[in-house]
Amino acid sequence: MASSYNYIRDGVALTLNRLVRYLEQHDVDVLIFAPVAKTAAIDHAGTLVPVPSIPVPGRPEYRCAFALPREKLAAFKPDIVHLALAPDPLGYSAIRAARALNLPLVASCHTRFDTYLKHYPGSSIVEGLLKRYLRYAYGAAREVYVPSGSMLDALKADGVQSAFKLWPRGVDTKLFHPGKRSAAWRAKHGIGADEYVVTFVSRLVREKELDTVIAALRQFEARGIPHRVLIVGDGPDRGMLEAGLPNAVFTGFLEGEALASAYAAADVFLFPSETETFGNVTLEAMASGLPCICANATGSRSLVVHGETGYLETPRHANGFAGRLAVLARDPALRARFAAAARERALTFSWDESMAKILDHYRAVVAAR
Repeated sequence: MASSYNYIRDGVALTLNRLVRYLEQHDVDVLIFAPVAKTAAIDHAGTLVPVPSIPVPGRPEYRCAFALPREKLAAFKPDIVHLALAPDPLGYSAIRAARALNLPLVASCHTRFDTYLKHYPGSSIVEGLLKRYLRYAYGAAREVYVPSGSMLDALKADGVQSAFKLWPRGVDTKLFHPGKRSAAWRAKHGIGADEYVVTFVSRLVREKELDTVIAALRQFEARGIPHRVLIVGDGPDRGMLEAGLPNAVFTGFLEGEALASAYAAADVFLFPSETETFGNVTLEAMASGLPCICANATGSRSLVVHGETGYLETPRHANGFAGRLAVLARDPALRARFAAAARERALTFSWDESMAKILDHYRAVVAAR
């Protein structure tokens, strides 16, 4: 059960599709229950059963999913139910269905919903209810798969009690590689061969701390250091970045080799988001040989080694981010040392190992049933 699987191209959907492909390649039958939209953003893996849903008020690109068709779940006769948790009726109905059918339930954590709320006026009034729901839902699972140690600590701090298992993500280190750097790519986008390039790669939504991105880059510009800004991605708040950073290069959404070339064309990766449970884009940037300047928050602090592969800065401290950018701009040798260390650290993250770990967890839970 997932609230994001094919109607939007985000980290949750991409990870879950990768998991389903891996499971099916290893002769595991999978049935996915998830909401759909009129136009799919992903050519999804596996057999998908659409669940009734409506657009989320104020954020229509997301969907709120309702109860799953229990009879279809029962007919499939699964050995285990995996809930990619979101605070919606689909998750609640999945918990009840697993109990009614006497099926072991596991859950995975993909999103820091509590940090999303602060970006929407008035939504803080539901924060308490949200945390209560998450404590209930994660507590109902036999195991909860958490992408990073920092996210595990955050869940425990919020009072969540469950059998936590780490499920770190991986990265394709052949696709994302420093060797993809191309003077021709930079020239095509109006970037000089020797220009210092700061890149931000993300869905362009306000919860990725777009305010901090704009403020940090404006303060960095005020220091008089020559540079270019490269924004990769798209989303409903793209206009906010275009207005705030009129001289930036915007590529829109990229994938595959085009995305790899964009990462490698940069010199440093800026990512002030506090909402990450892991940070796939940060790991892709590291694999591409970029020093990373990220918020000292969940996800990022499990990837970036401060002072070795980049810097961890106080969240929302725009001047601090600008200062880190200036340090790396003025010291090419330090930048090169961080870049090499970032690449080496990225090489320790494997998608095959990540997915094999989940399959092993499944088998252990089913065996202990």
